[in-house]
Amino acid sequence: MGTGVLLQMEHIKKEFPGVVALKDVSLELRSGEVHALLGENGAGKSTLIKVLGGIYKAENGNIRIGGKPVVIATVQDAQSNDIAIIHQELVLVPYMTVAENIFMGREPLTKSLTVDFRKMNIDAREILNSFESNINPKAEVGRLTIADQQMVEIFKALSFNSRILVMDEPTSSLSEKDVSFLFGTIRKLKKSGVGIIYISHRMDELKQITDRITILRDGEYIGTRNTAEADNDELISMMVGRKLANYYVRDYGTAGEPVLEVRNLNDGKLLKDVSFELKKGEILGFAGLVGAGRSEVMKCIFGIDQFAKGEIRINGEKVVIRNPEDAMKMGVGFVPESRKIEAIFPARSVMYNITLKVIKKFIRGIFFNREKEASITGKYVKDMRIKTATYAQLVENLSGGNQQKVVISRWLATEPKILILDEPTKGVDVAAKAEIYAIMNELVKQGVAIIMVSSELPEVINMSDRVIVMSNGRIMTCLPKEELSQEKIMRFATQLVA
Repeated sequence: MGTGVLLQMEHIKKEFPGVVALKDVSLELRSGEVHALLGENGAGKSTLIKVLGGIYKAENGNIRIGGKPVVIATVQDAQSNDIAIIHQELVLVPYMTVAENIFMGREPLTKSLTVDFRKMNIDAREILNSFESNINPKAEVGRLTIADQQMVEIFKALSFNSRILVMDEPTSSLSEKDVSFLFGTIRKLKKSGVGIIYISHRMDELKQITDRITILRDGEYIGTRNTAEADNDELISMMVGRKLANYYVRDYGTAGEPVLEVRNLNDGKLLKDVSFELKKGEILGFAGLVGAGRSEVMKCIFGIDQFAKGEIRINGEKVVIRNPEDAMKMGVGFVPESRKIEAIFPARSVMYNITLKVIKKFIRGIFFNREKEASITGKYVKDMRIKTATYAQLVENLSGGNQQKVVISRWLATEPKILILDEPTKGVDVAAKAEIYAIMNELVKQGVAIIMVSSELPEVINMSDRVIVMSNGRIMTCLPKEELSQEKIMRFATQLVA
């Protein structure tokens, strides 16, 4: 790790209507250092880096780069000061190619001042090759997997050759192989003197890749620790302001009769003869590498995608699910993997987003029971500890983790009998994860049947009654909780099948 101070953010203050997001926050980044920024959702992490990136203008505070004061009022100011940011929510243009996204705003031109697409594709291919990626630079970004889109976002930021690089939850959609590749890239950047601010809720990642950790809580600076000397319990206590007991909450009981049966499901593309059953009052985990077909199965069950062959039975009866409305009528709820693309309405309120699926509870004909709507919203804001100034606050102004809790609340409000959770704790802090686990535990005790798709193996192992492992569109095995281990799950997840 380098010793020269590369960046200093001093006494930063940022306010939004009704909310002080940052109160006198300071951060120091050294050359060749990976510095973690840790805190609960809504602690101010993303706000701080948006101030650094010129997206927000602070009301107070100073920024120094290499000891010299700088003014960062725009994104262009940040770029001119060699700052690149990989945001938690992808900002790629889906209908443009990989190359067009990488060079957006700085496209190479021909002599006639038109975009030189040939050179742009060649230059993009060189960047991708330098990171050993086989992504096609001519591919339309919207057709890529979420994991590949995340890698394109990373390549785009790295293409600026910046001295200061911010990564906000960069591994949230990546496979274990991609994470290993990313960490290798980070180590190379460190050796070249690049300073990296790294935001992640995955404590094991921080131990692997960071040098120091700064903790924020409720918009305030709490402290900085050397990673090698940091204790997880201490860090969590600094984050949440209290000791966090019973992180994984599960009271295992005896599962009931099957409530969902999937038989010989084929989608004509990836899925091949997928069969399993889900029992009343259990959590059935789905594990596997990115692209194994887990999300595809869930979308078929919920009617988002149609399957070519197979059948679905609910409570023993064969059902036809043509769309999500059919699934909801049968008591099925679904929290999708990508909240930004598939779930939230960013320009609508917290209340609107939570109550969207249960409007019949407070609207009858021309009668609108506003108190009932507020009561439903208030219950889940309280239960999920959603940090929001008011119920009218726009969801786009919440942190990513609080947006995720809003999406989960929407489906809990429908009181589902079968609940599908696809990466439910993605981008969610440690304390919020514990809250989600506790709610899942209460739901199964009440007889709700839950399918949990997750790429976090500790979560799968500690919360599931059984775990189905998929690879290449097929189910490889179903493991009971007594046999669960990371090694065994990965052995089945990496098996190649025709």
